[in-house]
Amino acid sequence: MRHIEIMDTTLRDGEQTSGVSFSASEKLTIAQLLLTELKVDRIEIASARVSEGEFQAVKKITSWAAQAGFLDRVEVLTFVDGGTSVQWMMDAGAKVMNLLTKGSLNHLQHQLKKTPEQHFAEIQATIELANSKGLLVNVYLEDWSNGMRNSKEYVLRYLDFITQLPVKRVLLPDTLGVLTYWETGEYIKELVARYPNTHFDFHAHNDYDLGTANALEAVRNGIHGLHLTVNGMGERAGNAPLASVIAVLNDYQKDVKTSVCEKSLYSVSKLVETFSGFRIPANKPVVGENVFTQTAGIHADGDKKNNLYFNELMPERFGRERKYALGKTSGKANIENNLAALGIQLSDSDLKKVTQRIIELGDRKEVVTQNDLPYIISDVLDSDAIEERVQVLNYVLTHSKDLRPSVTLKISVDGEIFEEHAQGDGQYDAFMHALAIIFEKNGQKLAQLTDYAVRIPPGGESDALCETIITWNHGGKELITRGLDCDQTVSAIKATQKMLNLI
Repeated sequence: MRHIEIMDTTLRDGEQTSGVSFSASEKLTIAQLLLTELKVDRIEIASARVSEGEFQAVKKITSWAAQAGFLDRVEVLTFVDGGTSVQWMMDAGAKVMNLLTKGSLNHLQHQLKKTPEQHFAEIQATIELANSKGLLVNVYLEDWSNGMRNSKEYVLRYLDFITQLPVKRVLLPDTLGVLTYWETGEYIKELVARYPNTHFDFHAHNDYDLGTANALEAVRNGIHGLHLTVNGMGERAGNAPLASVIAVLNDYQKDVKTSVCEKSLYSVSKLVETFSGFRIPANKPVVGENVFTQTAGIHADGDKKNNLYFNELMPERFGRERKYALGKTSGKANIENNLAALGIQLSDSDLKKVTQRIIELGDRKEVVTQNDLPYIISDVLDSDAIEERVQVLNYVLTHSKDLRPSVTLKISVDGEIFEEHAQGDGQYDAFMHALAIIFEKNGQKLAQLTDYAVRIPPGGESDALCETIITWNHGGKELITRGLDCDQTVSAIKATQKMLNLI
C-alpha cells in the first residue's frame, strides 16, 4: 500500500481563520497532540517573521520537538528575502523550511514585478544558503492552480529548474480554492508522470466546497502528500478538513494508507474548537455534533432492523456514539431508544402520551434531550419519576463594578439544609463555586461542565425567555440539561438543579 504523508497546517494556515489567534502554550499543546495522538506525519506551525509572539511559540514547539525526536517533522513557512527567514529559522531552532515562491506568471509579474530568471536566481541563492546552515527545504508554488490553468509553460519551466536543486518536497497549493476535481486529477497526473523522482504535496482550499473531493482526486492520481487542517480552518472558506479527508481515504481509496489515528480526530477537533473559539457546525462531517444523531423515527426503527440506515461512517471509529434525537419527527422508536438508555420502560398507552408531548415541544422549537425524559414523564403521567432530592431554596447574586461577583446560596439535600458563600468570575461561576464547596464537604463531586449554550428567540425583547442548555460529564457519561427563564443566570441555575438530581 502507498503511504500518503499528511501534513497538518492548522497552526499556520488554519490560524489565518478570521478572528483566530492561538497563544504560545495553546500552539504547543496542539502541536503535541497532532504528532503524538493524531499521529500526522508533519506539522506546519507558523510563518517566519510574523511577530515576536509567533517566534516564542515556535521556540517552545521546536524545543519540545527536539527532545521528543520530532524536530524534522516540524515545518515553518519562509520567504525569498535575502536570508532573513533563514536566520529567523536558525534563531527559532527550526530545521525544515517551506519556501514560498511564485507558481503562476500572473503572481510573478504583478506582485513581484520580476522576470522568471530573476526569481529563479533568488530562489536558488536562498536554498543554497539554507542548505549550508543545515536546513531542509520544501518549496511552495503559490497560486499553482491558476498557473496550470493560465501559464502552464511557466510552471513546467519552473519545475524543470526546481527539481534539479536540493529540495525535499514540492508543495502544490490551490491557493484560491478554484480547482474542480477533474482539473486536480489531470494536473497532478501530468506532473507525477513528468517528474517521477519528485515528492509532490497537494494543498487544497475549500472556496467551492471541493477541498475533500480535490484531495481524493490528487491521491487517486499519484500525489505523495496532503496538507489538511483540523475542522477545515483556514482563510476565507478554509482548507480541506482533516477528519473528512481521512475518512474518505480510509473508505474509498483502498490502495493507500495514512498514519492518522481516526479515534483521536474528534477529541483533537473539540480541543482546537475550544482554543480557537471557532465553532464546529453541528452538521460538520465526522466531528459535528449532529452527524451521528438519527432524528426521524423511521430511521431509528430501521436501525433495529438489520441496521438499514447505517453506512461505513460508524461513530465508534471516531470514539463517538450514535444518538437518537427527540423532537416532532422522533416517532416511537427514537423515544424507546432513549428510554432504554435510561433504563425506563413504559406501557404502550403511556408511551403514546409521552410521544405526543415531545411532538408538542418540538412544534414550539424547544430542545428536548434524553435527560429531559424523566421530567416529561413526571409531568405527563403525573408520576414521581423524578425525585427532587436536591432543591435550590434561595440565593442572593451580586454584581458590582470593580468587585468580584458573589453568591450566598441555600440548598436542601435530602431534607438537610446547607448554606455557603463564594465569589467567582461571574454570577454563575460564583454559584458553581458555592455549590462545589457544599458537595465537597459531603465528599461528593459535581459533574464537570463541558459546554454552555444560550438561546434567545430571534427578535425577542429584553424580557424574552432565555433557554440555557448545559452539557456535563459525570463519570464518563454525558448529561444535557436545560433551564428556561427571563434571566440568563437563573435559567442556568435551573439547568444545574436538574443535573444535581440526575447524578
